[in-house]
Amino acid sequence: MATKKPVISVILDDDVLKEVEDYQYGKRIPSRSKALNDIIKLGIEQLRKEEKKGEGE
Repeated sequence: MATKKPVISVILDDDVLKEVEDYQYGKRIPSRSKALNDIIKLGIEQLRKEEKKGEGE
């Protein structure tokens, strides 16, 4: 049974789209959607690390 996931639309600058596509092709990710999902998760993870680092100061 398929799960229903939220669908969103985003508008990207050309240079950002190129970075996403470079990441996608470099990692051999089959879809742009999956690449964006991975990039967002990595960004969130990095923000959390920085927040924890800031709390320790």
